[in-house]
Amino acid sequence: LGLAAVPAFILLVGSIILPESPNSLYERKKESRAKEVLRKLRGTDNVDAEMRDIIEATKLSQKITMKQSWQIMCTKRYLPQFITTLLIPLFQQLTGINSIMFYVPILFKSLGSGSESALLNTVIVGAVNVIATLVAIFTVDRLGRKFLFIEGGAQMLSSMIV
Repeated sequence: LGLAAVPAFILLVGSIILPESPNSLYERKKESRAKEVLRKLRGTDNVDAEMRDIIEATKLSQKITMKQSWQIMCTKRYLPQFITTLLIPLFQQLTGINSIMFYVPILFKSLGSGSESALLNTVIVGAVNVIATLVAIFTVDRLGRKFLFIEGGAQMLSSMIV
């Protein structure tokens, strides 16, 4: 269980070390700090054009209300992407992978593994998950998101049928 603290520690350190985004700083009325962070991120003092883009984008986004955002998302142009965005996590929940990942040690214990083996099996399942994610990351540009999405869906469907 001590190894589970490693990713949490890395995220904690990263959240302390990483600067806030210039966009977020500007939106909170901290323009000088936003420009300072942008200079640090870009490694140059010449960030005026990008800062103007941030200011313009922020002003444009503030003109759009929440109701307008929903109306735009539900137009014919964006509806397929919107529905897909809702269905992907729904299917993830329905396949039960989150529950399985959470209860892996208990599942392995109930299958007869000892406590140490159950934890080791949990690490192995997590490692396979990481490796599969890395394979997807490194092949997505070559194979395409749509192909990987359809392939993953076909694998999930076939595993549910079997």
